[in-house]
Amino acid sequence: MIPRNIFVPLSRQIKPISTPRPISGVIPRHRPQPARVSGTLLPRKFSTTVRRETDFTHAVIGGGVVGLAIARKLQERRGSTVLIERHGGVGRETSSRNSEVIHAGLYYGADSLKTRLCLRGKSLLYSLCAKHQIPHRNCGKWIVAQDVQQLSALEKLHDFASNINVATHFLSKEEARRREPDVRAEAGVLESPSTGIVDSHALMQFLQGSFEDLGGVCAFHSPVTRIEAVESGRRGWEITVTCPSSTASKSNETTTITSSTLINSAGLSAIPLRNTLLPPTQHLTPYYAKGSYFSYSLSSPKPSTLVYPAPIPGHGGLGTHLTLDLSGRVRFGPDVEWTSDPSDYSVNDKNLSAAIADIQAYLPGVQAEAIGLDYVGIRPKLGKSSVTSGEGFLDFWIKGEEGFEGWVNLLGIESPGLTSSLAIAEEVEGVLYR
Repeated sequence: MIPRNIFVPLSRQIKPISTPRPISGVIPRHRPQPARVSGTLLPRKFSTTVRRETDFTHAVIGGGVVGLAIARKLQERRGSTVLIERHGGVGRETSSRNSEVIHAGLYYGADSLKTRLCLRGKSLLYSLCAKHQIPHRNCGKWIVAQDVQQLSALEKLHDFASNINVATHFLSKEEARRREPDVRAEAGVLESPSTGIVDSHALMQFLQGSFEDLGGVCAFHSPVTRIEAVESGRRGWEITVTCPSSTASKSNETTTITSSTLINSAGLSAIPLRNTLLPPTQHLTPYYAKGSYFSYSLSSPKPSTLVYPAPIPGHGGLGTHLTLDLSGRVRFGPDVEWTSDPSDYSVNDKNLSAAIADIQAYLPGVQAEAIGLDYVGIRPKLGKSSVTSGEGFLDFWIKGEEGFEGWVNLLGIESPGLTSSLAIAEEVEGVLYR
């Protein structure tokens, strides 16, 4: 049995996540079920008739929260879906190395996919969590300004929120001081009451279990090593993976499966995977924003709401903000450090002093010696872009590829990807079937 453990930050003391049930996905009767052992795909024979029958209707590459949501959504349709993941379980990369915030949708511009999918995803996510008792909390968020320039940024956010019908409001100094006496906001506080937090690990466990209960197949330890579009996807897709051997020998097993459609939701690997199928003139360059998170070992100060600094135009993140987990534990981050290595999860303290200065600007009572290194997350980006709308902003890339059938690429799926995940699944279904 393959462990289902998902990465958990050092500061989170939770019970071990249970191991998965044996894979028992139901393949429609008109298609033979592929052999499987311990959640990895094994070789099988394919039809050689002119009209090609594929093993699966949908193949989703990438077992993060977005890939899980897509696989679950597609499995609800007639057909069969396989989720292919190179790690031994779901959510081993970006999906479990983030702030776990349910975003309100304030930062991304009126006409962007990020705004539309964040707003729809927020509604879907709150409903799903309430219905299925997935741990979450609608705790709200403060965005704080320390000077007139930052206050102007807050006023622009408030105006934009009003235009897209997202509730925000300014707090008086008296109310702000009464509610959160430890938080400094010299020029103003904009409150976002629809912001919240979610246990991303519990969410992914639910999505995986729901997908499997619908008959979906999870193929773990299955890194994709080759993809071939059969007649540009008109007759499906051949996907080759390299699995650990199921025998006593230490050699790997190469497996090829076929699918009618291909969804590239590989996160940090999505751009390199797309590039393997296209000529060099159509290649994109992947960018990776590494962010360090910081723990806090004392019980005070401990605000009851999330606290974000005013957004900085052109910045690759939203500042070193204060978030909470569902136990009330305070954590800070992320900072932004550009890296060429998407597997570099090493924690270092080179930005710690700058982070402490940023934190003390809005939380002056924080004890610097109690702030420590915690964990690292890496966000996939299409460029060294700004998170907020305006110059340098890059939107989600969710679209079919010109010249191919049945192929959808999801690129640059960073924040607010967690919030948007269920809406992204609807979007992908629409690209394929509308």
